[in-house]
Amino acid sequence: MNSVTPAPSSDLIPYAKPQPWGMVGDMMIGAALSADERLWAPVGQDSWSRPLHLNVSAGYYVHLLRVRRSGLLQRHRHSGPVHAWVIKGRWRYLEHDWVAEAGSYVFEPPGETHTLTVPEGCSEMITLFTVHGSLMYVDPQGAATGYDDVFTRIEKYRDHFESVGLGADFVKQFMR
Repeated sequence: MNSVTPAPSSDLIPYAKPQPWGMVGDMMIGAALSADERLWAPVGQDSWSRPLHLNVSAGYYVHLLRVRRSGLLQRHRHSGPVHAWVIKGRWRYLEHDWVAEAGSYVFEPPGETHTLTVPEGCSEMITLFTVHGSLMYVDPQGAATGYDDVFTRIEKYRDHFESVGLGADFVKQFMR
């Protein structure tokens, strides 16, 4: 068989100039769904968080939430927008009539309060969340019971990574 190799396109060359001064470098995480349990920090009963991007200058974080049980996870209010993409399983908010299943995208506006649950029969849920601002944990009447933001998450990840032998500074690779 005779094959002809096409001539290289003049467009297929890297950018030739320097990147902007002061620019923060790219971040690429291979195997974000890693089976290495040390990368998943516990955040509740049968619930773990895998950090992907901790942005301290813009005040947001991107993480994978993995839950291996059904029932109530948390009730919270958002100070900023949240984007979610369900990778595996399903979850819902008691305040809505929809169920987010694998392949679903959810946008949560600032100010909304909702109760996150995993339905019966779901043995594992994994969702990619981008959380801007803070999550304020509340009781059913809205009284604050705690909060999370990029800074509390960094401290939780530092403590976890130290406890599993990766070292507290392991978290720095996720920070920009």
